[in-house]
Amino acid sequence: MIKGVDISHWNGSIDFDKVKASGVEFVIIKAGGSDKGFYTDPMFITNYNKAKAAGLFVGAYYFAGKNFRGVEAGFADAQRFIKILDGLKFEYPVYVDIEAQENRYKEEITDAAVAFCNMLESAGYFVGIYASDIAGFKNKLNHERIKSYAHWVARYGKEPEVCKDFGIWQHSSKGRVPGIIGSVDLDLSSVDYAKTITEKGFNGYDKPVKKTKKKEAK
Repeated sequence: MIKGVDISHWNGSIDFDKVKASGVEFVIIKAGGSDKGFYTDPMFITNYNKAKAAGLFVGAYYFAGKNFRGVEAGFADAQRFIKILDGLKFEYPVYVDIEAQENRYKEEITDAAVAFCNMLESAGYFVGIYASDIAGFKNKLNHERIKSYAHWVARYGKEPEVCKDFGIWQHSSKGRVPGIIGSVDLDLSSVDYAKTITEKGFNGYDKPVKKTKKKEAK
């Protein structure tokens, strides 16, 4: 398993060199969201630049607000996320964070999530969905409709039971990591996303050039 953390401005100023030296290999950074209007996390670019400079693999996430329901909402938030990510490179997936919505809108939330992910994929991103095992993947989403996207699942204390096809497991919200003051979310990745994303040209990386066979001289 590959060790990681996920962070936002709430984690304050971070010494990413110490984070890297502790054995953490990737960090997923909050880019922005739509839960309090539409915004970019105030520490996003600072965290991105410092994490990159420390040699960490980087992913990003977008916190979808309570009105993230239906295709139009999914497309609108996807467009905002793409603008925030423009010009940057990510070795780990970029995610939509599903947790603020009411369970009674399960199909509409799923509609929005599918629309969001489809737009990100069309723009060349390796996209995924973050949610808690029970409250998210079971109660807010139709799991059958989102199986094709990367899954980042939160479940503390024991492995996920509903979302078993996860690529990343957020296993604690009370971790302690050198370089980060206070508690931080801890993650374990079972997938070498960095290899796939960089080699296949997702998330701002160049697409591989197809080699053409040389014609034999007659």
